Amino acid sequence: MSEDQLLKEALDTLKQTGVRITPQRHAILEYLIRSMSHPTADEIYKALEGKFPNMSVATVYNNLRVFKEVGLVKELTYGDSSSRFDFVTSDHYHIICERCGKIVDFHYPGLDEVETLAAHVTGFKVSHHRMEVYGVCAECQQGYRSH
Repeated sequence: MSEDQLLKEALDTLKQTGVRITPQRHAILEYLIRSMSHPTADEIYKALEGKFPNMSVATVYNNLRVFKEVGLVKELTYGDSSSRFDFVTSDHYHIICERCGKIVDFHYPGLDEVETLAAHVTGFKVSHHRMEVYGVCAECQQGYRSH
């Protein structure tokens, strides 16, 4: 699905749930869809403040909360660093650089059966799972070698 189609569907979802589409909401959502970097609220604010000089960081946080409540966005919390936000597409996993904090998506369909197995073995009613892989990204490896 193209970024434009994702944006249209997301805006339709907001309309169906009675959320008003403000220019700021539209811009924040579009930024999240086009950005593959899992931005923080501050990064979103800095990227959009030129276009919306009256927008505050609080506006960004409030909109991210609305998007989370309607299921369009996931908040990613890793350790004690700032939350990052991910536009919800299909199920995917994250690999996180231990040096710079960069988060990259990767897909691995074989883990879907983990929930079924966990439910079967434990008797739990499984709601979801989360897997994170940690390492050092290529950029940090380059920087590390040059020291």
